[in-house]
Order: sequence, then C-alpha cells, then structure tokens
Amino acid sequence: MSEVTIFTPPHVLSTAVLFLVFNRLDTTKQVFEAIRQAKPPRLYVAADGARANKEGEADKVQAVRDYIMQNIDWKCEVRTLFREENLGCKYAVSGAITWFFENEEQGIILEDDCLPSQSFFLFCEELLERYKDDMRVGQITGDNFQNGIKRGDGDYYFSVHNHIWGWATWRDRWKEYDVSLAGMEDVEFLWQVFNDTDEKKYWEKIFYKMKNNQIDTWDYQWSFALWNVKMLTITPNINLVKNIGFGVDATHTKLETKFSNLKTSNIIVSSHPRKVVRNYEADRYIFLLSKPSNVVVRIFKFFFGK
Repeated sequence: MSEVTIFTPPHVLSTAVLFLVFNRLDTTKQVFEAIRQAKPPRLYVAADGARANKEGEADKVQAVRDYIMQNIDWKCEVRTLFREENLGCKYAVSGAITWFFENEEQGIILEDDCLPSQSFFLFCEELLERYKDDMRVGQITGDNFQNGIKRGDGDYYFSVHNHIWGWATWRDRWKEYDVSLAGMEDVEFLWQVFNDTDEKKYWEKIFYKMKNNQIDTWDYQWSFALWNVKMLTITPNINLVKNIGFGVDATHTKLETKFSNLKTSNIIVSSHPRKVVRNYEADRYIFLLSKPSNVVVRIFKFFFGK
C-alpha cells in the first residue's frame, strides 16, 4: 500500500460527484473546498428545504446554496435539486441519490459533514471502473475503522459494512434500493450475513422499525438492499474520510464519539486483493470494538453515531 502525505493526482477526475447539503455553512465550506480541489467534471448539488418550525433556518439553507453556486470556479456541468419543502432525511437524501443515478451510471456521494482526503476521489473512480461489471460488489466506502490494522492482501478489502461517510456506487446497484422496504417479507437472509445472534436480532429490529415508519433515515434501507443480494463493500486499508459534523446542529450525529474527526491519509492503489471475498476478521473486529454493553446502543452509535 502506498500511503502518501502530499497527494498529486495522477490524472484528472472524470467521475461525477453528488454533494448533499442542508443548513451548515461551516462544514459545507470545508467539504466543498475538497470537491473544488478535485474538480469533478459534473457536480450535482442537492438540498432539502428548510423546516417551517425552525426559526432562521430558511436563511441558513439559502446561505449554503448561495455559497456553493458562487464559488464553483472550475469548468464543470452543474445540476441542482433545491427543494422548497422539507422532506426530511429519509426522502430528501434517498430522492437526491435516485435523481443522481437517473443521470449518471456511477458516481461519488458526499454529505456536507464528510471531509475527504484528495485521494478519496480517484480511489473511488479507479474501483468504480474496475468493479463496474462485478455484481458481487455493491459499494465503495472511504471509511476505515480498523485502528491501523491492515486487512487482507491488498490496499483495500471487502466487507459487509457499507459505511456512508463518503462513498460511491453504480446505478444498477442503487436500483436495489427501496426507501419504504415495501418488498420486505422477512429477514432470514441476515443469518447469512451475521453469525452473532445479537447482531442479527438488532438489525432485524431495525428493519421492521423502518418498514413501519418508526425511524426517519435513508441509510438502513441501503444496507438492507446490499445484504439482501449479497453484495460487498470495498473498504480502504487506511481512512480516507473524516466526519466533521458531530455537534448540536447535526441531524443525527449530535454527540462526539471516538469515530468523529478521525485522521485521514492519502492512498495510491498499487495492490488489489486476489479474491473478492468478505474479510470476516475485519467485520468481527467492528462488532467487538463496539461492544461495551448493550448491543443495540453499541452498534447503533458505532455505525451511524445516532
């Protein structure tokens, strides 16, 4: 693995980026600057509408939109999905990703609090091309929570955990997504994903809550989609994205955790895994790392910081 301090892109980025924003100008500026340095040829910007019961939020939402549109200073095609009404996390984010893939075959997705290293973009681009026809792979993430432990025989490994603090996928994979989980009949497939009964029961409970509209989020459904068709997530052996959005203004990540503001590095991929197989040791490590007491609390906080 070639880890580099100063990253010089070996070629110009050719992959589109979807930037999901809302009302936090401070974090938006930092993530936008990383996108600006990467210079994607096509930039999609999506923003939910302000909440009517939040005083002053409309001005914050507009300030974020204005800042982005006034600071795009490289040659690129720009498309926007600026909503007037507030749809909430569940429908605003999932709808924006669907809109993105109505226009792109593959792409990179960043939220306004997920700050990537510069190599994140080309890491995603290279592996989007390499695995675009391999339906065993459903996603590429920029996140690594292995605390410096190298996994597998390449610069990245395969996991069932589809972390979404900076990620990429393909249109044909996203077609598996169902925001309402309307087609969910049972979750027996979870026994093929998790060996631990507590972990399986945790996710079973989550998915039934999602189906019954008890949780307002979009990302659990994406996990369901990938696991249901046995797709894996490419995970770098070093962390490429840090979440800078923990705090009172966040929708979900309100409390600081040991996974906020993790150190990021740059990577040049020089070694690919010999086989597309799940790294059980890495996945088990994540489960054990998040195991202080109650399984519901530990996994919930670890994966999503919610």
